Amino acid sequence: MRMTSAAAHAEPKSNSVKSSPTRPITAKIRRPPPKGNSRSPVFDAQSFLDSAGLGRKVAKFQEKETIFSQGDAAKNVMYIQEGGVKLTIVNETGKEAVVAILGSGDFFGEGCLAGQSIRMATATTIALTTVLVIEKHEVIRVLHEEHEFSDRFIAYTLARNARVEEDLIDQLFNSSEKRLARTLLLLARYGAQDQPQKVIPNVSQETLAEMIGTTRSRVNFFMNKFRKLGFIQYDGEIHVNKSLLSVVLHE
Repeated sequence: MRMTSAAAHAEPKSNSVKSSPTRPITAKIRRPPPKGNSRSPVFDAQSFLDSAGLGRKVAKFQEKETIFSQGDAAKNVMYIQEGGVKLTIVNETGKEAVVAILGSGDFFGEGCLAGQSIRMATATTIALTTVLVIEKHEVIRVLHEEHEFSDRFIAYTLARNARVEEDLIDQLFNSSEKRLARTLLLLARYGAQDQPQKVIPNVSQETLAEMIGTTRSRVNFFMNKFRKLGFIQYDGEIHVNKSLLSVVLHE
């Protein structure tokens, strides 16, 4: 049986199906929203210093209470949240000297970071005081990991060193009257970036005399002089007026 010519010339059928040219398909993939704790929160140095947490605790002290004593083990750094602290040292003969009067926003006890194994001074409160106690290893960690904190701590340390140099010059070259005026202004934080507090902690005349290297009677004489001139108001608390600067600047 012969096939017709049309059938003879017909191409064999194929089981494959020709597809049309493909077009690129853009698929929108829905991703789950990021979890709330997927990113570390931004570090806030002030919040760190204002609160307790890992490696740090808040401690409260009464007035004239000892925080640590000269010769104690140095294991932590402290930050004053509220109140004031007096640092004193005692020599072998028992004579005491006031090294510094510190207030809110100041660090102390940082010598442990420089290799000091014992406290070089005694820290005593001069008012109701709240202190953040930060363990040494936690301070080291935050200094390495958080630039905001390390910048602040280094700036404080440099300013403190400059203050020590100025204190030495003050002792060597200035009169006891000028040294007392400068000490009162420093306690009132004149020249600081924040607003001066004007009312300074209740510091006794004996403490002021120890700080400037003179007698209580001389301090009493100059305090009365400053009050009569209107530089201070002295009624238990000491109110410092900016006009006291004239004593420091006067040659």
